[in-house]
Amino acid sequence: MFLWGGFVVFVLAMIAIDLGLFHRKSHTVKTKEALIWCAVWVSLALLFNVGVYHYKGGQAGVEFLTGYLIELSLSLDNLFVFLLIFSFFRVPKHLQHSVLYWGILGALVMRAIMIMTGIALISKFHWIIYVFGAFLVFTGVKMFFAGDQEIHPEKNIVIRLAKRLFPVTHEFHEGRFFIRHKARLMATPLFLVLLVIETTDLVFAVDSIPAILAITRDSFIVYTSNVFAILGLRSFYFALAGMFDKFRFLKVGLAIVLTYVGLKMLLADIYKIPTVLSLAFIALTIGLSILISFLKPEKAK
Repeated sequence: MFLWGGFVVFVLAMIAIDLGLFHRKSHTVKTKEALIWCAVWVSLALLFNVGVYHYKGGQAGVEFLTGYLIELSLSLDNLFVFLLIFSFFRVPKHLQHSVLYWGILGALVMRAIMIMTGIALISKFHWIIYVFGAFLVFTGVKMFFAGDQEIHPEKNIVIRLAKRLFPVTHEFHEGRFFIRHKARLMATPLFLVLLVIETTDLVFAVDSIPAILAITRDSFIVYTSNVFAILGLRSFYFALAGMFDKFRFLKVGLAIVLTYVGLKMLLADIYKIPTVLSLAFIALTIGLSILISFLKPEKAK
C-alpha cells in the first residue's frame, strides 16, 4: 500500500505541476519545450524504475522496464493516429495540448479498469492467457501485412451518439468543450475530438494491456509502466509531430514485438522465457526498426 500511495501522490503532483504551472494557458507547444518534457518524463520513469528495483527486487525492476518499453513503443505508433484526428477536425495547434491532457486523464482511469479486469480474469480463468496470446499473434501478423492506417471519425458511433444528445457548434470556443447559447447547452467540436481520442485509446489498450500481461501479472508493475508511458505521450506527440512519416518501419517492429509477446504468452506453461531476454529482444527490435527507418527513408512521391 505504501508503494501505491506514494505513486498516486507522485502522479497527482506531476499533473498539478504540469497543468497548473507550465500549461495554465492554451498555447502552441514548441519542439524544444516538448523535447525537454520528453526528457523529464523518461528520466522520471527511469528513476522510478530504480525505486522499483530497490523495493521490489531485480526481477520486478526488469519487468517494469520491459513493460514501459512496450507501452512507449506502442504509444509512438498511436501518435500518428492522433495527428490524423487533429487534422481531420482542423484543431488549432494551441488547443491540441488541452485535448491530449484531458484525454490522457481519461485513459489513466480506463487503463486501470482494464488492467484489473485482465489480471482478475487470468487469475480466475487460466485459459484466458491463451486467448490473449492468440489475439496478440493475430494482431501482430495483421499489423505486419497491413498498409497505412485509415481513420473515419465521422463514422465513430460515439460521435454519432453525442451529436444526437447535444447540438454541436461549428466553431471552436478556445479550450471549452461546452458553451451556452441562448440558454441552450451546446457541445463544441473540441468535445467531439476528445471523444474520438478517448475511444481510440480504448482500442489501443486492447492491444497494449495483453502485451504487458505477457511480461508480468503484478498489477503495480503493469499499471505504473502504463501510466509513465501515457503521461509522456503529449510531449512525444509535439516533439515528433513533424517526423511521423519518417518512422516507416516502426509498425513492422511493433508487429514483430506483438507477435513475440503473444507467443511468449502461449508458451507460458511449456517454457517461461526469461524477462531479461524479452527486454533485450524488444529493445533490439524497436531500435532496429527506427534505425532502418532513418537509413532507408521513403522516396519522395
